[in-house]
Amino acid sequence: MPDVKTEVTDFLVIGSGVAGLRAAIELSNHGNVSVITKDVPSESSTEYAQGGIAVALSDEDEVGIHYEDTLKAGDGLCSEEAVRVLVEEGPERIMELISWGAEFDREGTKLAFGLEAAHSRKRILHAGGDSTGKELERVLINKVKAIHSIRRLPFTLAMELIVRDGACLGALTLSERRRVAILARATVLATGGAGQVYSITTNPQVATGDGMALAYRAGAALEDMEFVQFHPTSLFLQSAPHFLLTEALRGEGGRLLNTRDERFMGRYRDEMELAPRDAVSRAILMEIERTGSDHVYLDLRHMGEDFVKRRFPRVYSTCLTYGLDITHEPIPVCPAAHYMMGGVKTDINGRTNINGLFAAGETACTGVHGANRLASNSLLEGLVYGRRAGQTAAREGGEAKTSRRQMDLSLSFAPMPPHSIPAHDEIRGDLRRLMWLDVGIIRNEETLLEAKGKIEQWRYITEKSFLTRRELELKNMIQVAGLITEAALLRKNSVGAHFRSDFPGKGAGWRQHTTLMKKRTETDIIF
Repeated sequence: MPDVKTEVTDFLVIGSGVAGLRAAIELSNHGNVSVITKDVPSESSTEYAQGGIAVALSDEDEVGIHYEDTLKAGDGLCSEEAVRVLVEEGPERIMELISWGAEFDREGTKLAFGLEAAHSRKRILHAGGDSTGKELERVLINKVKAIHSIRRLPFTLAMELIVRDGACLGALTLSERRRVAILARATVLATGGAGQVYSITTNPQVATGDGMALAYRAGAALEDMEFVQFHPTSLFLQSAPHFLLTEALRGEGGRLLNTRDERFMGRYRDEMELAPRDAVSRAILMEIERTGSDHVYLDLRHMGEDFVKRRFPRVYSTCLTYGLDITHEPIPVCPAAHYMMGGVKTDINGRTNINGLFAAGETACTGVHGANRLASNSLLEGLVYGRRAGQTAAREGGEAKTSRRQMDLSLSFAPMPPHSIPAHDEIRGDLRRLMWLDVGIIRNEETLLEAKGKIEQWRYITEKSFLTRRELELKNMIQVAGLITEAALLRKNSVGAHFRSDFPGKGAGWRQHTTLMKKRTETDIIF
C-alpha cells in the first residue's frame, strides 16, 4: 500500500462550481489556496444551469419583493436572515461579475430580465439565452486562472476530512490512486448536490453528494435532507440523457400537454404552468398515472420558430441532436431529481459546527431555500455565500496558530486494506432506482421503510475505504441516500418539496427542522 504524501496549503476548497470558485477568489487575498475537483474544473452543476440567475436589478423590481417571493416559495421554512443576506448582497455580486467580464443578455443597452415560476417580477438574468451557468463558470475560471496564489488540482477526490480535537485540518485526498493529505488552516466544502442518488436526474455525473457524506462522517450537522427538489421538465427520450429543460420555457409561455393532447395544469393549480416546481412535478406525476403514460409534453410551437431558436438556442440544438425539432414538435418530458435544499448546516457566514470547516452552495444548508428553492436563486446563492464563506474562512483561518501547522506535519495515517466492491455498478443502479421509486416525489411510510431497510444492507460499504473514484462515490451515495430517507421518515407532514401521501397536510410541528449528526459510532437524530 503506498504511503500517504503530505502537502500544506493555507486554504483548501473542495469543489469548483460557482460557490467554490467564488470562495477561492476571496481566500486568495489572504494566502495560498488549493482548489481540488474530482473531474475537470468546469464539470459541475453550475456549467449545466440554463435557467438563469435571479436578482432584483430591474426598474420594476425591488429587493423586498425578491425577499417575499423567496419566502413564499420556501413554504414557511426559510431562514429570514439568510434570505435577506441573499437578496441584499445579490446585486453587488452580479455587478462584480459584469466587471469581471460576464456577458448577460441585453435589450439594447439594458440588461434583459425574464420571468420564471413563482417570481412576481421579471428578474432572471440569462447569458446566451439558456447558457447562464456556463457563462458564470467561464468568468470565474478565468478570474481564478489570473490569480497566482490559487492552485487548481483536477482529478483529485476528497476521501475523508481530517479532524483532530474538534477541528478540521484539511482532507485526505485521492489522486491517481495515491493518497495525499492536504493540510490547511481552513477548509471550504463546495462539492454541489446529490442528484445522482436518483435514477432520473438533471445533475451531471459528478453530483454524488460527496461533500455531505464527508461532513457527516466527520461529525458535522446536516439539516433538512428530506427536501429534494424535482424539476418538472427533463427531456424524456430513450436515446437521450435527462437533459434539463429550463424553467424559462414555461416562464415564456410553454404549455404542458398530456399524451391525449390536453392542457392539464388547470386541474391542479390556478397558476397553471407557473406554479411552484414541487406542485408542477406532482401534477405531472399524477397526470402520467391518470393517462397510463410515462411522460407528458412541453409545447412551444405557438411561440414561433424564430423566437424559440433565438431565446433557447441550447435547448433547440440539443433536442435537434436527438432528432427532435421543438419548433414543430412538442417535447416529451418527465420530472427529475434536480436540487438539494438540505445539506451541511451552516450559519450565514458558512460556518459549520466543526472549527475550521466551512460550506457553501448546494452542499450547504443556510436555510435560504427553506422547503422549496425559488427558481434561479441557486447561482446567486453560490456567489453570495461562496464569498461569505471565503471571507470567514480567511479571517478565522488566519487566526490559526502556527503551532497547529507544525503539529499537522506529524500526523500519521493508518495503512489502508485493499477493499473493493466487485458489484459496485449493480449496487449503484439498484440504489438509484430504489430512491426514485421509494423516496421520490410522492412518499409514504411503507416505501420509506422499505428503502431504509435496503440501504441498511449496504451500510458495510460506508464503513470501508477504497482507492477508486467509482467506489468512493458509491460509498458517499449510500450515506446520503440513507440521510435523505431517514429525514423523510422523521418529517410526518407535507411541506414544500417533501410530500407524504400518508400525511398530506402540514399538521402540527411542521415548522421544525430535521438535523442529523454522527457522533463517535452513534447517529444522533434531532427533530
